[in-house]
Amino acid sequence: MENAPSTSANMLGVLVWIFTWWLSEAVPMPVTSMSPLFLFPLFGISSSDEVAQSYMDDVIALVLGSFILALAVEHYNIHRRLALNITLLFCGDPLNPPLLLLGICTTTFFVSMWLHNCAATVMMMPVATGILQRLPSRTNSGHRNQENNNFDDDLVTNFCKAVVLGVIYSASIGGMSTLTGTGVNLILIGMWKSYFPHEKAISFSTWSSFAFPLALVIFLALWAILCLFYCRKGSSSALSAYLDKTHLKRELDLLGPMTFAEKMILTVFSILIMLWMTRSITEDIPGWGSLFGGRAGDGTVSVMMATLLFIIPNKKQPGEKLMDWNKCKKLPWNIILLLGAGFAIADGFRSSGLAEVLSRALNFLENAPYLAIAPAVCLISGTLTEFITSNNATTTIIVPLLIEIAKTMHIHPLLLMIPGAIGSQFAFLLPTSTPSNVVGFTTGHIEIKDMIKTGLPLKIAGIVALSFLMPTLGPMVFGTDKPVNNVSTNYLHMCG
Repeated sequence: MENAPSTSANMLGVLVWIFTWWLSEAVPMPVTSMSPLFLFPLFGISSSDEVAQSYMDDVIALVLGSFILALAVEHYNIHRRLALNITLLFCGDPLNPPLLLLGICTTTFFVSMWLHNCAATVMMMPVATGILQRLPSRTNSGHRNQENNNFDDDLVTNFCKAVVLGVIYSASIGGMSTLTGTGVNLILIGMWKSYFPHEKAISFSTWSSFAFPLALVIFLALWAILCLFYCRKGSSSALSAYLDKTHLKRELDLLGPMTFAEKMILTVFSILIMLWMTRSITEDIPGWGSLFGGRAGDGTVSVMMATLLFIIPNKKQPGEKLMDWNKCKKLPWNIILLLGAGFAIADGFRSSGLAEVLSRALNFLENAPYLAIAPAVCLISGTLTEFITSNNATTTIIVPLLIEIAKTMHIHPLLLMIPGAIGSQFAFLLPTSTPSNVVGFTTGHIEIKDMIKTGLPLKIAGIVALSFLMPTLGPMVFGTDKPVNNVSTNYLHMCG
């Protein structure tokens, strides 16, 4: 740092300050997330106006609109109806435990594509545990002999573990597949736009074109692991006496027919998804965004469709709308502020000169093969999240460094940024790694050894899948075989 400008030293000191507060929780995380608003101007890194702009851009608008829609779904209990319908579809007759497990996991995966991981887990866990409550506990010996009873109890206990593990991991995996599924993806595209403003932005459809196939591969690996470890022979007969289609139909009937409000929210949500997917399709088929000269973003339609919820009546009470602002008091401002802090830090890295300093320090990686670096990036990022307990924070810390490493290696930055960001979501080993893991652990059905037993092979499967798809599918979706600014991509060198 001897030849570095003073602002880069100041930026490094501010980063240490912010990350120490994040890790120690000396002050609440949302408060720490606001600290760049006063630290950056005071230490000469950025002006107050420049920092404030990081806290409100199209990505933040995308999050706001999505969260309002998620609150509407939760308020009208739509998630529960959706879960029961899909689970009923997969139940089987006679009961097929692997198929039922697939149904519960698929439902969670789908819900998590559109809601935040933690919100999806919180919504789905009561549905899952409601099904498990129909199963006998170990203390209920019944009328069977002790040997058979113990055997059946083991089968039931294992299935309960599979369901809870399936919900928490399916939520994490499903969140990878869309921009709105997790804050990590939003931080990534925000940093891409901040560091490379002249490059094509990563749209909702572009991200899903890569991330959905990846998430699907990891999801199938999860299901196979759960079936191998927890759905043993004899599970069907042990469970069929307590869990069948009749139970699920009864719970679904209690919800009654769909109301006008529920139908309208599903309609609004469906239109929003369609608009997200068609704003920018391909270079030959530009999508509806071209009608507005590229000025409209994913956040534009997210807020627009959320606004409709405050206009359309719910037909329950005269003058009452689908949503009112009182229902929005549960908006997760902590996540929104954390996203803003991530964007501010990304801008600070560049404007302070710290990025250039790190780039010079990483020259030794110039000759390292990509296929050796990518898995290491995933592993380091995922391991950090196991202890930091926030994949958003991990992404904020590691992605700016990866951009400089990519420049040093002369490869496309996304070839490291994406493994770093998605790798941070491979936090499957500890109950405190993510809020979703905490939700599952507090049910009492799983222990740490169960999470390690399932999470370790799942983490390996995720790293292998991402390391394979990034240099194969990545060039087709993101154009990672083309140069970015002054970063010349040597594709043959990248593949080692």
